[in-house]
Amino acid sequence: MKGKHQIVVQNKRIHFSFSVKRNITLIKGDSATGKTTLFSMIEEYDRLGNDSGIQVQCDKRCTSLSGQYWEDALDRIKDAIVFIDEDSKFVKSNHFAEKIQNSDNYYVIITRENLPSLPYSVEEIYGIHSSGKYKNTRQVFNLLYKLYPDFLATRSDVVQNLLIEDSQ
Repeated sequence: MKGKHQIVVQNKRIHFSFSVKRNITLIKGDSATGKTTLFSMIEEYDRLGNDSGIQVQCDKRCTSLSGQYWEDALDRIKDAIVFIDEDSKFVKSNHFAEKIQNSDNYYVIITRENLPSLPYSVEEIYGIHSSGKYKNTRQVFNLLYKLYPDFLATRSDVVQNLLIEDSQ
């Protein structure tokens, strides 16, 4: 799968809107920012479809991955955007990194930890910004924002050449 994919996940009270551009995107943040809520909404929509009361708008299938049988489930997922919550311990393993290396899926991983075995870009690390409050009739709009700004766009004195020494 290549390119940018816009994702909108919403119900009557909560609205998430963001896009993914690379095969691995991380969503980080403190407790109670909506990370697990986003995953739960994807998981519920994946299980119940339109009967869940959740709308998922994307040009690719959005699905969730969790549990002890993650490997079997992952083998069956093709050309999709796969959401993984922070309580999935397998995401830190080298085996998981190997499994997704040549995958045609995109992965949205919700975590508070660094994942050194995964090759993700600093440009694909997001936090969740909420506007509005949880009230009975008010919708909460959640927008994902980059945690690390575009370094080159903020610098006027960018280096023309950079020499990097490799130990091998």
